[in-house]
Amino acid sequence: MRARIRRAPLAAALAAVASLALGACTSSSDIENAAAKEAAGPSALVVNTSPDQDRIHAKKNQDAIDLLPAGLVDDGVLRVATTPFSAPLGFYADDNKTPIGNETDIAQLVADALGLKLELVPTAWENWPLATQSGEVDATLSNVTVTEERKELFDFSSYRVDNLGFLAKAGSDLKVDKPEDVAGHTIAVGSGTNQEKILLAWDKANQAKGLKPVHVEYYQNDPDTTLALQSGRIELSFGPNATAAYKAATKPDDFEVVGTVNGGWPDTAQIAVTTAKGNGLAPAFTAALNGAIADGSYRKVLERWGLTSEAIDKSETNPPGLPTS
Repeated sequence: MRARIRRAPLAAALAAVASLALGACTSSSDIENAAAKEAAGPSALVVNTSPDQDRIHAKKNQDAIDLLPAGLVDDGVLRVATTPFSAPLGFYADDNKTPIGNETDIAQLVADALGLKLELVPTAWENWPLATQSGEVDATLSNVTVTEERKELFDFSSYRVDNLGFLAKAGSDLKVDKPEDVAGHTIAVGSGTNQEKILLAWDKANQAKGLKPVHVEYYQNDPDTTLALQSGRIELSFGPNATAAYKAATKPDDFEVVGTVNGGWPDTAQIAVTTAKGNGLAPAFTAALNGAIADGSYRKVLERWGLTSEAIDKSETNPPGLPTS
């Protein structure tokens, strides 16, 4: 039987900001957030990136607890793999060691609903399948898309729509509502990604109709792509909507999302909590998520990270996945 490894609590270190205007704040976290809001302006989303997260919590859900299978989380700890490398889904706080983000907050809601203590396990993306199957973690919560191929090895509890987004400079007047809208534009996309596949399919169909070709640009990383967008070398960046929406929400004077498309185009894809196939955890997780949706804590988490456009009305166990290629 695999022994659980307990990690010591991480110390929260926050720097106090001295300002008479902020004198009413009652904690260093409050002071930092108020100062950030003042600097960012009234329309910008201000995100707490300190280790002291003061996460949103869900109500304990006895119906979900009753669905927990015996023998898996009997020690009262829910161990969840997360890949903290991409804001706002999962990334490290200012101390460079505390995982924070939308996915960690959703994990907290599930743990709360199930009456369990949350233990986050930072895991490289390529390692989450083995960690989940082996029982090293109870679940993975890290922007995993439901596919029919993955459903052969895992069970799923959906919690977000899988959307891709077109990011533009603020005030660009660009809109992408249909494939024809990308014709003739210079667009950055990640090589080998699903969004590249979609963009190239659209471009091929557009050119068959006599429309101008897309000028596709490739960059090594997200900072390079962002710089190219800011400098005008590209008109649009096409990638995960979560990342685009976060940039637009936190820097509305610089960026805006001008169109979205489901990541499974022409099919529909969902993001879900991932558990080992047949271990019985998925129904409990689905019930926990639906309780969080009902009590409003789920919506508050998405609002916190600027992801309300990806909200779902109901969590499902093993919803239809993307077809096997």
